Amino acid sequence: MSVSTVTHLNFLGQAREALEFYRSVFGGQVMIATYADFGMPAEVPGAGDVVWGQVVAENGFTVMAYDVPARHRTDRPAPVTRREQGTTITDQPFFVSVRGESVDEVEVLWKGLAEGATVVEQFGPAPWAPAFGMLTDRFGVTWILDVAASY
Repeated sequence: MSVSTVTHLNFLGQAREALEFYRSVFGGQVMIATYADFGMPAEVPGAGDVVWGQVVAENGFTVMAYDVPARHRTDRPAPVTRREQGTTITDQPFFVSVRGESVDEVEVLWKGLAEGATVVEQFGPAPWAPAFGMLTDRFGVTWILDVAASY
């Protein structure tokens, strides 16, 4: 039996923009269906929001996303992530982790995701990996990028 895991991100109206951004970084194709595509009248607020979307790239990267229906949206505080005495302190329930085989390939992804992001830990050599970095992208998603170590 084979099992795979795909990160599914929830947005408040920015899912389409986020999916297009991730496609620009990782490559692949974007697939999007809106609430209107599933029968919501076009004049209803939120009809153009993403009810299902994903990016699938040949390099193995896949991410899914949707916009939380407008009636369920609430103001949420910005996530807290900071560096303190060698430890990353955060209130986020998850990070998205991307691991590649070479510093060169992962650095390209880092540079793409870093556009408009808040860097938590700069991408570079780490005691446990040839390179590691952490950032929170412009959509509030925290990413860990690293290079697989040869143990």
